[in-house]
Amino acid sequence: MMLVRMSLRPTLLLAPLFAFLAASLLFAADTPEILPLSEIHPGMNGVMYTIFSGDQVQKVNLTVIGVLKNAIGPRQDIILVQLEGPEVEKDGVVAGMSGSPVYFDGKLAGALSLKIGTFTKDAIGGVTPIQNMLDIENTPSNPTSAGKLSGGSTTSALAASGQSFPGRIALGSGNFLTPIETPLVFSGISPDVLAHFAPQLQAYGMTAMAGGTVPANPDDAKLQPGDMVGMNLISGDLSITAGCTVTAVIKGQVFVCGHPILGFGNVTIPMSRGHVVMTLASSLESTKIMNTGGEIGAFTQDRLTGVVGDLGAAPATVPVDVNLKTATEERHFHFSVAQNPKLTPLLVAVAANSGIASNTAYTDGTTLRLDGQIDIQGHPSVNLRSMVAPSDAPVPDSVPLALGIEAAFARIYINPYEQPKVEKVVLNITSTPGRHIAAIDGAWCDKSEAQAGETLHVKVLLRPYRGEPFIREVPITIPDQASRGNLEVLVSDAEVLDRALQPFPGSGQGQLHGLDELIRTINRERQDDRLYVTLLQNSPTLLVEDKEMPNIPASQLNVLDGGRVPGGPRMLFQSMIGENSVGMNEVISGQQFLSITIK
Repeated sequence: MMLVRMSLRPTLLLAPLFAFLAASLLFAADTPEILPLSEIHPGMNGVMYTIFSGDQVQKVNLTVIGVLKNAIGPRQDIILVQLEGPEVEKDGVVAGMSGSPVYFDGKLAGALSLKIGTFTKDAIGGVTPIQNMLDIENTPSNPTSAGKLSGGSTTSALAASGQSFPGRIALGSGNFLTPIETPLVFSGISPDVLAHFAPQLQAYGMTAMAGGTVPANPDDAKLQPGDMVGMNLISGDLSITAGCTVTAVIKGQVFVCGHPILGFGNVTIPMSRGHVVMTLASSLESTKIMNTGGEIGAFTQDRLTGVVGDLGAAPATVPVDVNLKTATEERHFHFSVAQNPKLTPLLVAVAANSGIASNTAYTDGTTLRLDGQIDIQGHPSVNLRSMVAPSDAPVPDSVPLALGIEAAFARIYINPYEQPKVEKVVLNITSTPGRHIAAIDGAWCDKSEAQAGETLHVKVLLRPYRGEPFIREVPITIPDQASRGNLEVLVSDAEVLDRALQPFPGSGQGQLHGLDELIRTINRERQDDRLYVTLLQNSPTLLVEDKEMPNIPASQLNVLDGGRVPGGPRMLFQSMIGENSVGMNEVISGQQFLSITIK
């Protein structure tokens, strides 16, 4: 027994030491040793770590050419380096390489973030000093700033702080240092949709690239410098992800890119694991082809010198359901869209367009009818109703509907009252073959004189696209308050009527008092698949907030008319005293005026 005790005692004594050493090694790995910019000089030899294929982090040798002082702003220097080795001789500086960590003598110096020129023979890059990336931690955090809106426009925290990454940095002789492109990986999206929307996303310095998704893995969050991560803009049946390389992981914070991806400052966008499949070599622009893995956290800062995220739970996104019905089948798609005032409306449009174009039964030359809604926490639902017929424009027929959805969503999401919490967006779309449009070609009434309380029957001649003209009858009753004399009858589509009555354009320029009023105004807007007959009387109407006050006495106008006061009441010189409409199976266009004498 004594021998057993003696043999165990050293092990028991060493156990705390092993634990201490393990903790020390973990802490050391979690907090890399930093090389100050002041110690970097031309001719220094270092290494960079990145992935070319198969998720294998590889070492790339490099030599310092020099340091460009104040290259991207005051005290924002760039280290100019020459990359060396067979991979970079073949591929050059690759899209997706942004963030690749650079070390000298085992100390972290920064992240590769810039490249020089396009067709240059040498793989020359710019390195963002690591201290400039770590300084992002000291940026005042204001989670609401990304969503704080004013005057119907968005406010980027990055722009508000006066920061913007220069598009290129001149080096003379027509050569420029530019941010390394960020691969924008699309999966589950048709080429037509990609062709239409990719330029808007490429404006942020991304390059569109086909990719895919892979199932989440328990090890996805085990990141090391040189790995790839993705900024998930859309996930689900369609995915759009921007990819960057990890520079450092420090106490659960992930530093990537070395330059902004979108430049939005404070953000809350899901972070996922990226898996490099291969590097596609190109004389114009080599790029990494990657798959997107499981979500591993949230990006919280998208700033001048890099992007920062936290490992852990992914942030909330906007759920979007697209249900498409054709004559032969129904398809259902679900997407999750990142929340950002500048980007979310566009992403909703991309998701809607993809849901339509992904249906095998869908084809151009069809009329699309939308009947959907936006559910907002603590507020009424927003009704989305429209009908879009195909045109001769050289764009897919689904694009105008998607753009209309984007505009409607933006009115709610980018409002001047509060940042709404969108619980769900449901888009029910019905596709009908053919161009279902009809123009108002004439109108007449069965009487030219009438009395208050009497019902008139207005007949409208409609001329459809490549079809026989037909007549629709719309009854309308003369209200009891109608004044004697001439009464104008407007037969029109929704747009003409809205313009004639001067509704609240944009419904967000100080006319309303809150989001509820904005939603009520949107929900009562007229529809383009209805035929309207409206009675107009030459008496003033006062528009106060979201309410119409027709036939207001002249004695009150001097008190209430605030037309010269921004956001105050407005006066119209006509009053709508009656309106009726009938639903149509066509998109209606045009107008006709009739005159009725009220006895």
